[in-house]
Amino acid sequence: MSLKHFAVFDRDGTIIKECHYLSDPALVELLPSAAEGMRQLQAMGLGLVVVTNQSPINRGLFDEKRLEEIHQRLRLLLTNEGVHLDGIYYCPHLPEERCACRKPNSGMVDRAVQDLDFDPIASFVIGDKPCDIELGQQIGATTFLVRTGYGAKVEADGYAKADYIVDNLKDAAQKISQLVE
Repeated sequence: MSLKHFAVFDRDGTIIKECHYLSDPALVELLPSAAEGMRQLQAMGLGLVVVTNQSPINRGLFDEKRLEEIHQRLRLLLTNEGVHLDGIYYCPHLPEERCACRKPNSGMVDRAVQDLDFDPIASFVIGDKPCDIELGQQIGATTFLVRTGYGAKVEADGYAKADYIVDNLKDAAQKISQLVE
């Protein structure tokens, strides 16, 4: 049985504290109300997926083993808050590599759809950068810009034309609850 709706999250600045080229699992820190919002979405029956650009891998700043340690830490912090991720997808490529998976391209979501059998049009893409919103628009999803991370600056600069602009993941969950009723 596939879930009808999925929430597709950016990682840095959306779920966890923005940390330029995060390379140390000990620095993974959940943003205030992020777990609460994700828990609410999960309670509504939504699947939860993270999609994250991770060019530091191809920049040689750290390897995939280190990224897995970072993601294990993220999963542990979320599990301790009662949140289960259905998947984490990442793109290791540099922007100039012009791959199909780097946001705003849809490659990571395409893989998630194959693995988890959900309709991207019935999903919600939530992030703090224009590439997150553009990804959501490209797949036909409902988009949310959160004001955490870079989101407040993106909003002030007028760069992201999201369907909804909210303070954080808790506020996104409250709005999504109205949309899926």
